[in-house]
Order: sequence, then C-alpha cells, then structure tokens
Amino acid sequence: MYGERVILGATARPGRGISVSERMTRQEEQALVRLAASGDRQATAKLIAVHQASLYAFMLRMSGRPDVAEDIVQDAFVRVLKNLDRFDPRFRFSTWLFTIAKRLYMNVQQKYKPVFDTEIVRSWQGDDDQPAGPAMQQETRRNARSAIEYGLDELNEKQREIVLLFHQQQWPIARIAEHLEMPEGTVKSHLHRARHRMRRAISAHRKHGQAVAEVWR
Repeated sequence: MYGERVILGATARPGRGISVSERMTRQEEQALVRLAASGDRQATAKLIAVHQASLYAFMLRMSGRPDVAEDIVQDAFVRVLKNLDRFDPRFRFSTWLFTIAKRLYMNVQQKYKPVFDTEIVRSWQGDDDQPAGPAMQQETRRNARSAIEYGLDELNEKQREIVLLFHQQQWPIARIAEHLEMPEGTVKSHLHRARHRMRRAISAHRKHGQAVAEVWR
C-alpha cells in the first residue's frame, strides 16, 4: 500500500517542516495515527509532514551523509506506515519512528563512517529561520555552528545521538531514556560527558574556541 516514492515522492529531501513548538499534542498525534491506520491518506500525509524534517535533520547529523539520511527517512516511514496497527499508544509516534530509523542506521553505519559536510549540515540547524540581523551577528552564528559541528564529530555514536535528541530534537531526558532503553541517570551521565568532551575539543581549537567563547560563558 505504501510504496517508498509514493510516500515521500518529491519531498524525499524534506523542507523546513514544522518546528518543535508547532508539533501536535500526544492526543492529537494518537488520533492521527488511528486515522492513518484506517487508510486516511490525509492523516498519513500529515504524519509525514510533521516528522520528516526533524527525522532527516537528526539522521543527517548522525551520518553526515545526505544520501544515507534520505534513504533512512524513506525506509523508516515505509516501515512505520506499513505497521501502524502495531503502534503502542503508550509511547509517542515520533519515539517509535526514531527508534526504527536508528535501527536502520545501525544496519548501514558499518558501510558509512560519518563524514560531516559542514555546509549541508548547517542548513538543518534551524538557525536559518531566524530573522536576518547585522552581518556581524550572522557571521558569529555561522562560526558557532561550524564549531558545534567540529565538537559533535569528536563524540562517539551514543554521545552524539543523546546530544542531538536533547538539544536538536528537544526531547526530555525521560523520553531519551525510553528510546535508548537505559536509565535516566545513565542518559544524564552521557549527556554531561558529551558536553564536556565537546567543550574541551572546541576550546582546544584556536578558531572554534574563539567562535563559541560567548556561548560557553
């Protein structure tokens, strides 16, 4: 019923999508899942529209490869939409979607070591949605983003995932713990070590250290 190109078609590389603050409530999400499971195409399209941009941004940051991120997003949506009848309403749909995407990524990560293309990854930070400001401020933001990319590249796979879920996707610790199937205290510990590792790596880099000096204060 749900073919890969039928689902995402021309939007295989998603646009900005819906911001975190505009996403639906848990009750609205569950109602939409029920409609989509019953064959409602509009509900299916809305589920995709709400989640595809954030999932693509997350997978791009994890893999550093647009082609891999696109393939994983496609495959993840194909799988969840084919199995909506198995969705457990005790959890968020997005948690389920990201879990499936992560499993797909684990299957291919042996073939692709993350190679971060700074310009491509920067465009999915969301900062470009901010109102245009003085040239100096824009340059400062660009430099800070570049430094953050450098810091992320210094993290191991687990640390990078937790940092992205917490800071990019704005998931609470409890939700990350559920997603990763680990105690909340362990998640907090990983997050603390990841931040420290990023700070240390960025600070040791002359250019990047200067770029984020204001951020770390």
